[in-house]
Amino acid sequence: MPDNGSPADDFREHDLDTPLAEPLRVAISGAAGRVAYSLVFRIAAGGMFGAHQPIILRCLDRAESLEQLEALRWELFDAAFPLLVDFHATTEPDEAFRDADWIIMLASRTEHTPADHDMALQQNGPIYQAHGQAINRTAPRARVLVVATPSHTNCLIAMTNAPNLPPERWFALNRLYRMRATAIIAQKLGVPVWHLNRVSVWGNPGPNLYVDFHNSFVGDTPAWQRLKDRNWECGPLQESVGSRANQHFLLSGVTPAATCAQAILGTVRSVNVPTPYLRRFGAGVVSDGSYGVPRGLIFGFPLRTEDGRTRTIVQDIYHDSFAMERLQASVRELQHEAALATPFFGDTSPLQIT
Repeated sequence: MPDNGSPADDFREHDLDTPLAEPLRVAISGAAGRVAYSLVFRIAAGGMFGAHQPIILRCLDRAESLEQLEALRWELFDAAFPLLVDFHATTEPDEAFRDADWIIMLASRTEHTPADHDMALQQNGPIYQAHGQAINRTAPRARVLVVATPSHTNCLIAMTNAPNLPPERWFALNRLYRMRATAIIAQKLGVPVWHLNRVSVWGNPGPNLYVDFHNSFVGDTPAWQRLKDRNWECGPLQESVGSRANQHFLLSGVTPAATCAQAILGTVRSVNVPTPYLRRFGAGVVSDGSYGVPRGLIFGFPLRTEDGRTRTIVQDIYHDSFAMERLQASVRELQHEAALATPFFGDTSPLQIT
């Protein structure tokens, strides 16, 4: 069964006999938003780090949201989560991020249509510039997952403003699209989602991403051997995965918060736990030049970790001409976003990151 980021079961009496680890400090920006509300209770229940890992939550948002965060504190307190050691709300990034082990970056000026990267970038760029600088000052051991649109370029902005934190510690959310691709492929093939593995989504979230059906598997069988429909693979599959978030926004007026929270939990768990044999997970990470992606861009790749501390980009995956065209379309899109983001970059130019 794949790691799906599910919360731990409620504590039972025998759990109290198991020694607990030192608390992990988890900071969340944009903590008064819908995604954070869908996320914090699952973190407190053990859904991110397991049933024996205590948590200290630090929640960051604007001053006008402090009453919402106080109400959130009451809910968490009243739920009596055994793993939640402390909760603190603040408007100061330095206070929120200080000595954090993980930082989940949800902060966004407003909710945008997921396809509107340029507008979101102009409004959110200053936030990620300031938050990157705060991380640089206060969080030397943190790992960071950037979620807010456009996640990959927001990640790039924050990373260039935090030169004290190695590039390997930065991740942008990609798993939401991988989960969506898995569900759509499973439905098409008529199999349970847990039968699928090695599903990868490459590039920049949005219409130019690449769903790698050709290198996906159903059990030990390549998916393309179960469905030889090139038109569906190159057309409706790509379009459905790439546009679903925008369709959801147009339908509801909001982003899919619960789905996003599930993707965040799964990403952090996959980064922290050694990847099983012949399996992969996905996230946006800084490119090392693999697959022709320019060094320094934050790009969605299939990844592995052997030790739960370091990660590597999976190599030697075959791409045909269609796949390469999709990857290059994402590269062009990310380069366009990087050009718009130039005023927000720190002293480390993206082209210098290796």
